[in-house]
Order: sequence, then structure tokens, then C-alpha cells
Amino acid sequence: MKRFLLSAAVLAITSTVLSQPQAKKVADVAKFTNETIDFGKIKQSIPAKGTFTVTNISNAPLIIEQANPTCGCTISDYTKEPIAPGKTGVINATYNAANAGHFEKHLTVKFAGVDEMKSITFTGDVLTAVEFDKLKAAAPVVDAKPVVAAPAATVKTVKKEKVKSTIK
Repeated sequence: MKRFLLSAAVLAITSTVLSQPQAKKVADVAKFTNETIDFGKIKQSIPAKGTFTVTNISNAPLIIEQANPTCGCTISDYTKEPIAPGKTGVINATYNAANAGHFEKHLTVKFAGVDEMKSITFTGDVLTAVEFDKLKAAAPVVDAKPVVAAPAATVKTVKKEKVKSTIK
């Protein structure tokens, strides 16, 4: 009898746990174009801005509830209206670049109806104004537009010949 009651209790608990709807994961509803942005070398006291693009891969509207920076040196903003299936929204991050040195900062993103949080990252190196100017002077910025050289002009020497007329 004890075995029967124990088996019935285990069966009841198992069926209750298995009947619960599975929690959605970020990977089920959203896809980030990039989860890390590298700002590279930036000048101190000049804020750096980056944009993370998120695509709704579910079949229901996607709402970004929060995109919170993990420190006071970063400001974030994000798409507030629901993102339709297949469409994209953005999360903007602005880093104040007040302190020189390497940085790696995170934003914690929360989507409506998803228990899991997503961490996205931006990184870079803040250089003092002097270091930054030295770097730029040593490696000048090259215009990214392709330079198309005009074809070299060819000079032909035309030999003038006297033509005899044979008209009669």
C-alpha cells in the first residue's frame, strides 16, 4: 500500500511539473546582429555611441522591457514600441569615456514574456588626448573611397606622308 501511495505521489508531481509551460528563452524570440561592439581606440571625454540591432524571430510582437547598463558611465536607449515578427529594433549605448584605459561594459536586456536576461557587451580603449593625437599622427586616416587613376595618356606620333594623287 505504501508503494502504491508513493508511486501515485511521484506520478502526480511529475505530471504537474511536465504540464507547466516551458519558459521562453531569448534565443526563441530574438536574434542580435552583434552581441559585442568594439569601439577600438577612442579619445578621452568624447562619448562613444554604438547600436545593437535585434530581430524578432518569433511569431508574436516582441517588446524590449529593459536595456540597463551595468554602470553609471553608460546611457542606454531602446525601441519602446513592439517589434513586429521579422522586423528589427535597436538598443543604443553611449559610453562617456571619462577615464583612460581599457573598458568592457555590459547592458542587461529583458524582453516581455521571457524569464531569461540577455547580456550584450561593448569594449574599447580610451586614450588621453595626447595619446590619441599621437596615434592619429602616426597613422593618418585614409579616405575609404577608392581612388581611380585616370588611364595614362598615350601619345602617338603620326608621320605625315605626302600622298600623290593619281587622278587623271
